[in-house]
Amino acid sequence: MKRDVRSPETAAVHGRADLEKKNGPVSTPIYQTSTFEVTDNEEQQRVTSTDRYYTRWGNPTNTVAEQTMAELEGTEAAHTFASGMGAITTTIMALLKSGDHIVAQRDVYGGVAKFLAEWLPRMGIETTFVDTTDYGQYERAIRSNTKLLYLESPTNPSLRVVDFARLAALAKKHRLLSIVDSTFGTPINQRPAERGIDLVVHSGTKYLGGHADLSCGVVCGRQELMDQLWETRTTLGNCMDPHAAWMLIRGLKTLAVRVARQNENAQRVAAFLVQHNKVRRVHYPFLESHAQYAIAREQMRGGGGMVTFEVEGTGEDACRVSEAMRLFTLATSLGGVESLVSIPVLTSHAMISAELREKMGVNEQMVRLSVGIENADDLIADLERALEAVGARQSVPVG
Repeated sequence: MKRDVRSPETAAVHGRADLEKKNGPVSTPIYQTSTFEVTDNEEQQRVTSTDRYYTRWGNPTNTVAEQTMAELEGTEAAHTFASGMGAITTTIMALLKSGDHIVAQRDVYGGVAKFLAEWLPRMGIETTFVDTTDYGQYERAIRSNTKLLYLESPTNPSLRVVDFARLAALAKKHRLLSIVDSTFGTPINQRPAERGIDLVVHSGTKYLGGHADLSCGVVCGRQELMDQLWETRTTLGNCMDPHAAWMLIRGLKTLAVRVARQNENAQRVAAFLVQHNKVRRVHYPFLESHAQYAIAREQMRGGGGMVTFEVEGTGEDACRVSEAMRLFTLATSLGGVESLVSIPVLTSHAMISAELREKMGVNEQMVRLSVGIENADDLIADLERALEAVGARQSVPVG
């Protein structure tokens, strides 16, 4: 590694900070202000495009968060937003216009699926959904007016993995922009931009913040694209609060150590579930039984902290399992230090039709785990108790 290139673990702590700077604050200051004073009107005009004009335009605290994320993803620039969905919707609206077309994989977060299928048509933008791992379908779906290839990997909640390099090459061949939601991957486990993806999106609410106390989104990419996003974000007002930006910076400092522990814990949890007789199927990228195991191993440093499994039984049985857990908190969202459990058909994918869920392979028996940094033995014991409790109920004869 070149001496001036920092590893992700170091970049998460220091970002693009000047390591030679002396006598400055160790913790980034919070510029909790909506506006900035200028000495005269000439200066007012000069600062308009900077982070010291008006916080909807930018803010020095936000700038540090954005520079750190760009460093982590290996891109030229990054922008922060009020939420992950805000980042995704603003990006698409910034880059597309009425009459344009999107090719998107079928397995995406439910909120994104709804935006692509129901909201964008109102603006004259169509989307064709394709099978996530059938690369021939991607190419066949491309039209003369296709502008964007929308991806997510690993996917929510089935944890399918797509080949970044292959799809980036397809996008370049047809002069399309490629964008991937890398929330589940994190910049510690994967760096899509290094494999040719144009834009990398995160719901920073999840792993980047890491403590279930923050809502934000981040987009990373080339400077020219970031400039387009900045103008749209400024117009729509979908900016991040400076205090939230400071919380993101704080969360990023421990990202690498948290993700390393979550990788280890999730791998052990997945291995336990695979052998349990009350579990029909386990979805985890670093299991050898995973359909995209080879590509996951090739482009990811770790399997991530998400594990999805399907119980033997009904949707009611899946709910009983989730409710019987004690260490896994029943709650939506993911990526925090604490372990969470949720039922995708009732949470992340509740807002889309049952028909679309079926096409995605999202069924009522699915239980999604966000594995935290607790002791893995304790988490496994919690799962074992929950599964045994449901098994005991199933074995009670009906009188």
